[in-house]
Amino acid sequence: MSIPAFGLGTFRLTDEAVIASVTQALELGYRVIDTAQIYGNEAAIGKALAQCGIPREELFITTKIWTENLGEDKLIPSLQESLQKLGTDYVDLTLIHWPSPGAAVPVAVSMQQLMTAKAQGLTRQIGVSNFTIPLMEQAIAAVGVENIATNQIELSPYLQNRKVVGWASQHGIHITSYMTLAYGKALKDAVIGQIAQKHNATPAQVILAWAMGKGYAVIPSSTRRENLASNLLAQSLKLDAEDNAAIAGLECNDRLVSPEGLAPQWD
Repeated sequence: MSIPAFGLGTFRLTDEAVIASVTQALELGYRVIDTAQIYGNEAAIGKALAQCGIPREELFITTKIWTENLGEDKLIPSLQESLQKLGTDYVDLTLIHWPSPGAAVPVAVSMQQLMTAKAQGLTRQIGVSNFTIPLMEQAIAAVGVENIATNQIELSPYLQNRKVVGWASQHGIHITSYMTLAYGKALKDAVIGQIAQKHNATPAQVILAWAMGKGYAVIPSSTRRENLASNLLAQSLKLDAEDNAAIAGLECNDRLVSPEGLAPQWD
């Protein structure tokens, strides 16, 4: 099994906004939906999925276990609750959303719980999110690299996370990029704009194509139908070596997501 290269993110979308986003995305041809327990939108997404008429086996649904649910007695019940909200018997991918603050729950415990969830058929694949190199090492030691489908990390033209990506690549861990457009900041970048003009594309298409060209999965979100449709077209855009070199030069370690009390010691 593998991770689809392109999907819909739902961070910060709740209630009617997330129902509309998911519904429109599915109508346009999206089949991958990324959510998380802490987003508070699993039930609303479940409503959209129930109404869409698309067979479950055609969808790829990801959710993420919140830090409070990482313990031995909590992870599986919390995942079962997520499934109930989403209106499905299983998810395709379950991630540890953030490492347990202060290592209150060891990585090995959470990973082994995810393996149990997989064995029980609650999730098809398992993985991690916001994991540094030492945390990935712990996850591999716990369950083997072959059981870690992806590490979902913040990654954009301004935060290319080369150390983590390089290590993950060497050890066979796939990368999923979130915040790929840098909260929209990268859409206004002059270098991106020039590349977009050259290819008769949008800045968003250029950035998403860049990430997918590097082998990462992307999960951009939008509430606007035209943006959802436009983002889809990034899948057919191919950048050249000159474009990639120009984007490589935008790296400035501009991390946008580093919540106090949650964020690990970044590599």
